[in-house]
Parts: sequence; C-alpha cells; structure tokens
Amino acid sequence: MVSHSSAATASTGGNPFLRAVAAISTFAGWCSAAMIMSAVVITCQMIFIRFVLNGSTVWQTEAVIYLAIGSTLIGLPYVQRLRGHVNVDLVPLALSNKARLIMSIFTLSLSALMVAVILWYSFEHWHLTYERNWKSDTIWGVRLWIPYLALPVGFGLFLLQLIADLVAVILKIDKPFGLEDK
Repeated sequence: MVSHSSAATASTGGNPFLRAVAAISTFAGWCSAAMIMSAVVITCQMIFIRFVLNGSTVWQTEAVIYLAIGSTLIGLPYVQRLRGHVNVDLVPLALSNKARLIMSIFTLSLSALMVAVILWYSFEHWHLTYERNWKSDTIWGVRLWIPYLALPVGFGLFLLQLIADLVAVILKIDKPFGLEDK
C-alpha cells in the first residue's frame, strides 16, 4: 500500500532557484537511501560469509560504517526540505505573524551561518586527507578522502537548502516555520 508522507515539504512557489535546490535535495535523499540499502546488502553478505561459509571479512565492516555516516550527511538537505529535523514550535506558535517572520529569518540565518562554519572546517579536513593521501589503517586501506568527501558535500547541500528556505520565507513563498498565519 502506497501512502503519502504527512511531512510538510518546503514550498517552491514556481521559483526556479527554489525548484532547483528542491531537486538537488531530493536527489541527495535518493543517494542517501541508496547508501543505506548498499550498507544493508553488504551487511547481509558479510553475515553470510562469516556465519555460513565460516570465512573472514576484510572490507565489509568499514564500508558499512562509511556508508551509514555518509548517508546521514548526504541526507541532511532532504530531511531539511521535508522539515524532518527536530522543531520545537511552542514559541513560534505564541508569536504574532510579524514576530514569527523575524524569528524565522533569524533562526534560518543563524543555522546557515553555523552550517557554513562546519562546511569550512569539513572541507579543510577533507582537503588535508586528500592532499596527504591518508589511508585507513585497516587491511582494506581505503583512501580516507573518499568517505570524508561526504562531509563537505553533505554540509554544502544542507547549507544550500537552508539558504533556499530563507529565500522562500523572505519572498513569502513559504510560511515561517511552516505554520499557518494566525
């Protein structure tokens, strides 16, 4: 049985920028889901090798860990687009429409600033691992810049979605906090 999600997605209002960001965030959500599915398949393969064939595994545990973390990071913009992050709306509900708009702009701006700082440092960390060709100290020896790429990509896309949400609220395409006017 197929049903629609009750999550209120962020409105695009036909705005080309907002529609493009929504498409990118949705694609990131699909990539995140594919990473989780890959991790599940790899886990099943690992269980079969270890407990049925009584063999040893080399790369599976590490791959599952990187896929799960990468999925979380790459999925950030999609969850933001669906308004799936934790949201306490007690204060916005008590505010007037104008105060709610100001609080929404402030909150989105502060969130974007914080994510931009995280993006900066995550890019710096990723670049360091790439430049120095760091590898994991396991038998598999994966080049760490590959799984660490999820840090700047995930936070970059999350920042883009936050900016789109801010633009939508400022242009009055979307309601502050997704709440209807009083």
